[in-house]
Amino acid sequence: MNARILTLTALLLAPNAHAQGFAGLGTDAEGFAIPERGRALHFPADHGPHPEYRIEWWYLTATLTGADGQDYGVQWTLFRSALAPFEAEGWDSPQIWMGHAGLTTASAHFSAERFGRGGVGQAGVTAEPFAAWIDDWHMTSTAQPDQDALDRLDIHARGSDFSFTLDFTAEGPRVLQGDQGYSVKSPQGQASYYYSQPFYTVTGRLDLPEGPVAVTGQGWLDREWSSQALSDDQSGWDWVSLAFDDGHRMMAAQVRGRQTFTAGTWITPEGQATPLPDGAVQFTPLRHTRLNGRDVPTHWQIDWPEGGLSITTEPLNPHSWMDLSVQYWEGPLRFTGSHSGRGYLEMTGY
Repeated sequence: MNARILTLTALLLAPNAHAQGFAGLGTDAEGFAIPERGRALHFPADHGPHPEYRIEWWYLTATLTGADGQDYGVQWTLFRSALAPFEAEGWDSPQIWMGHAGLTTASAHFSAERFGRGGVGQAGVTAEPFAAWIDDWHMTSTAQPDQDALDRLDIHARGSDFSFTLDFTAEGPRVLQGDQGYSVKSPQGQASYYYSQPFYTVTGRLDLPEGPVAVTGQGWLDREWSSQALSDDQSGWDWVSLAFDDGHRMMAAQVRGRQTFTAGTWITPEGQATPLPDGAVQFTPLRHTRLNGRDVPTHWQIDWPEGGLSITTEPLNPHSWMDLSVQYWEGPLRFTGSHSGRGYLEMTGY
């Protein structure tokens, strides 16, 4: 057990893990399954874990407005990182779990982290009935039997100075990213399986140092699994989920390297998804914020010329730095320009 904990520490502290963000947790794919184009995703099974793959996550964000009239954002993520491509009972399990939670206000950013072991009940995911947990943090399905398991979720997390309890209800279909769920990340072809639920309405409560706040808003879920890190020359990514005032949604990302690689999906209010090829979306940093000894681009211009999109983003709090084992920027934003709305920005590798 001690050797495995040391191995996890080495994974988390490896330069590639810090540089590439979460993809760096899967730097060695030997013996693990590799995503293949054309593999159909199957539900509810693919809501659950895939121990034969190296890395995986269940990632939720929400842009919220409080009863006090203020804007807020929350993040809840459970990561799985495997030391070997199988599951086992008890301490023989090679599955390591890491939970991240964040809560952002206009003047403060809170974050917390948990680590857990698979096989002993401390952390894990089950597909049927769907539940994801680490310690007392949870993401649990409350869907009816005739609904998809992720159509209704009860979410809870807490840190030393914050907590949140939220209900997510899907108002539209899930979306397969990339080529029917096969999402390419680099010119060399590294890829993941990737799908989203971008149509949640959210209600619940935040508990802050100054007291509780009732909130409502919109949510987004991303699910990814793979065994491949980014290419050696790729340092990290900039990713946004955008909810437009007219009901459209968009995912857009760029992976930074010698040759920047981009991906995106334009989603209609009915859930029809159009994948956007490499080069279709352009990210231009407009303003940087000095964070933890580094300059991080916290204000962006995002253009999709073919779709008539040209927007500028404004973070709720430019100091939304997740100062955890894997450090990154994560927080809510508003955007204006050719379109307007709210969204979430994640940046790794700075």
